[in-house]
Amino acid sequence: MQKRRRLRSPSPTYNLDNDDDSYEPYIPVAQRRQEKLAKLSTLGVNANKNRAKEHPEELDEQEDALEEEEMRREIVRKERTLLMEAQEVHLKKAAEDSKKSAGEKAEEADAEILEAIKSRRKLASDMELARGITYTESLKTRHDIWRPPKYIRERSEAQHHALRGKFHILVEGDDIPPPIEHFVDMKIPEAILEYLKSKRIVTPTPIQLQGIPTAFSGRDIIGIAFTGSGKTLAFCLPLIMLALEEESKLPFVRGEGPVGIILCPSRELANQTYENVVTWCAALAKDGKYPPLNSLLCMGGISMSDQSHVMSKGLHIVVATPGRLIDMLEKKKFTLDSCKYLCMDEADRMIDLGFEEDVRNIMSFFKHQRQTLLFSATMPRKIQEFARESLIKPVLVNVGRAGAANLDVLQVVEYVKQEAKMVYLLECLQKTPPPVIIFSENKNEVDDIQEYLLLKGVEAVAIHGSKTQEERQYAIKSFKSGAKDVMVASGVASKGLDFSEIQHVIIFSMPKEIEDYVHQIGRTGRSGKTGIATTFVNMNTPEQTLLDLKYLLMEAGQKVPPFLSSIDDPRAAQGVSSKGCPVCGGLGHGISNCPKLEDAQRRQMASHRATDDGGGY
Repeated sequence: MQKRRRLRSPSPTYNLDNDDDSYEPYIPVAQRRQEKLAKLSTLGVNANKNRAKEHPEELDEQEDALEEEEMRREIVRKERTLLMEAQEVHLKKAAEDSKKSAGEKAEEADAEILEAIKSRRKLASDMELARGITYTESLKTRHDIWRPPKYIRERSEAQHHALRGKFHILVEGDDIPPPIEHFVDMKIPEAILEYLKSKRIVTPTPIQLQGIPTAFSGRDIIGIAFTGSGKTLAFCLPLIMLALEEESKLPFVRGEGPVGIILCPSRELANQTYENVVTWCAALAKDGKYPPLNSLLCMGGISMSDQSHVMSKGLHIVVATPGRLIDMLEKKKFTLDSCKYLCMDEADRMIDLGFEEDVRNIMSFFKHQRQTLLFSATMPRKIQEFARESLIKPVLVNVGRAGAANLDVLQVVEYVKQEAKMVYLLECLQKTPPPVIIFSENKNEVDDIQEYLLLKGVEAVAIHGSKTQEERQYAIKSFKSGAKDVMVASGVASKGLDFSEIQHVIIFSMPKEIEDYVHQIGRTGRSGKTGIATTFVNMNTPEQTLLDLKYLLMEAGQKVPPFLSSIDDPRAAQGVSSKGCPVCGGLGHGISNCPKLEDAQRRQMASHRATDDGGGY
């Protein structure tokens, strides 16, 4: 068998005549050692220099020892596992935690949860986020022309501060516009002033006193004030004046507009706001001095074709709920290309987990910078911080604590067994003359209460989310007109609806979230009037909710019944300060056991499960 010849790699060729300087010359060992000694001497080790010269073998031994030590350390580092490092970190953290009080631990845990649920993206259009567009100055509009009267501008900051203190107004921000005590000094048209006088609105409320001048100045606003304090006028009037200015410059034609949008979380609130806007615009155009302004109501449950006459003339103002507005924008019934004003009523709900994606979708239709106003009676710290990041040099106008109850409402909390509620309800209706609102969290219970009252001869209507739009509109219209004495409602009627003559609100079932309670009792005691709120509680009411209610009563200076006083706050024993939950504003719990956050997480998990299940066959 013939052996195969092994192939060898070719021998290297050497060019001995190459003059290239890229090769390193050979340095003898003795010379290299001398260079090492020179380096040692420059580092300040002259004491060992002579010894190294006399005993060069010792230098080699030292170098070998250093190399062995470095190799040993490297082996130890490789043998060290991640588990060992994690155990050391855990032990170190445990040692640090042992030095902290229970209160400090609880506050740190709350801070970690709050950081985890913070929104990652600010409220801006997709174009602005993609291009990294950031606005640093307030919107330049007609507001540059508007300014307060000279005598107000000449007041010192101390005088402005004293006036705000008189009306318990708290403000935060840079270059805050001055408060104005009289409507006439706000330079509002005489026609609107006359209409306000006819409705016995003579002087601005605290939120209007600071909020309207701030909005007229073109600034972004976070407006917080208790229910029934006149927030609607504070954000509608600046939009009406802006639309009037634009129409006066050049009349709008079909396809143009709107100038501004007011977003509302419910149909009832959108309809009520729309009616106010139409009324004020009609009063403005009544004497013929000012051009008519066109307003559009954009919400589910109504036919938009019925308002085609409005859209054929050009739009100035749109009052909308998020879902229907998105539908109209996607169908290009109108655009937001020239929209300069965006207001969200009940803003904490609008940018909360329920509507946040819808709001972001709406923001994507804006093409230019806009003035943004957020108003609500309850705005927890989480929403305030998120709003500050999203707005441009915002001014925070706060009348009282965000989420505090209206001080004009007498709050009566009574312990009533579940089986005795219906009978006791008839007794409570005798406290005041009609109209009266009864709130329940359960839709079926709303219908049961209405049926019971009708059987007892009480003229009652019911409203909840499962009713048709016609039924809901009939209930509100008949109740407002006085044709019906009692309205039984779920939470849908608690946000922003204005029933000025109501003296009594009965909360048949206490809501889990204290925010909802604040909104519900706020249906009475509006516009400076007083009212009564009677709340039924029993063993079915969660203790945490009762604790929130207890602190709310104490804050408002109301009588706390003995069964509420006996409830102890577990955080007090730990030394945790009662700053209130940053998610819902409740004073009786922290973020770690917030019912609103738990409910939001439960809904989110349910939606994820539905998405996962929908993928199969």
